[in-house]
Amino acid sequence: MTGAEQDVEHEAMHKLIIQIPCYNEEAALPVTLGELPRAVAGFDTVEWLVVDDGSSDRTVEVARAHGVDHVVRLPRHQGLATAFREGLNACVRLRADVIVNTDADNQYQAADIPTLVRPITDGRADVVVGCRPIEQIQDFSWLKKRLQRLGSLVVRIASATDIPDAPSGFRAFSRYAAVRLSVLSRYTYTLETLIRAGQSNLAITWVNVRVNGALRPSRLMKNMWSYLYISVLTILRFYLHYRAFKFLTIVGVLFATPGIILGLRFLWFFMHGDGAGHVQSLILASLLITMGFLTAVSGLLADLLNINRSLLEDIRARVMLMESDPGRVLTRLTEEPAPAGRRGAGDGDGEGDERPAG
Repeated sequence: MTGAEQDVEHEAMHKLIIQIPCYNEEAALPVTLGELPRAVAGFDTVEWLVVDDGSSDRTVEVARAHGVDHVVRLPRHQGLATAFREGLNACVRLRADVIVNTDADNQYQAADIPTLVRPITDGRADVVVGCRPIEQIQDFSWLKKRLQRLGSLVVRIASATDIPDAPSGFRAFSRYAAVRLSVLSRYTYTLETLIRAGQSNLAITWVNVRVNGALRPSRLMKNMWSYLYISVLTILRFYLHYRAFKFLTIVGVLFATPGIILGLRFLWFFMHGDGAGHVQSLILASLLITMGFLTAVSGLLADLLNINRSLLEDIRARVMLMESDPGRVLTRLTEEPAPAGRRGAGDGDGEGDERPAG
């Protein structure tokens, strides 16, 4: 990247939006909002957005009373991942250049937001994860700390990244990354977005951040084992999603190899005149080889579907950009204004509450 490209990118960083997914957070939200900055170096404006995930308390009223700029209201409780996705989409429509996601329980220190966004404003990253000092968090048990480390290791392998704190929800996204990432899970976005970002060749990095004391117990998981179970399923699902050919080919080889061995064993006995007594081995060998072949073919078909998925994700990203700002062509490094007279009808300032999502 040339110095001229860096200058263009820095000048284009006009708006930072800090989004907070919320579900019944009227007690904790004032503390969180009280810590958020209204000015961050490198940005002309800093706005706040709250995603109300079907709260039954006064979360929305509290948010507005404390100066939140935008509120996205889901008609019913749909889960953290859905709230995160709707918030990200709303921020793109509001023309955010960088989006910071943080928790409503004030777990992360808002004073670290400038540190979190700096790799993006410097043009070094598309996604930045704020990594907590896990070993120093007193609210985490010894078992939870070990599982956090193990889970992060598995995610690093699945996503081809080096993020040491994969479950951290304190993250910054460039506009480019926001339109490239789509969240399918209904439970948690943290692992899925890392795997998707890594497999989509987005530039990912991490910074050290500080944490505050817990205001309330975690609502994301019923217990540690439930969280571990769902996390493992999420990692396996998306590894299979992005590496289907490799995964299914390995499974196919595992089926076919003993089948080939049994087939060779039958052939040896048959050549020595004792094949009639080993027909069972021939049947089992045929079955295993067939299963291995079909599994490998399934992997090939899944790989072709992944190519189609990549094309659809690219189309989705372009459509989102056209809808949010038809006069701007966005690349990873630069933003170029459209020629005069070519801007579309959707050139308003994008201010105000978002419509209900659902």
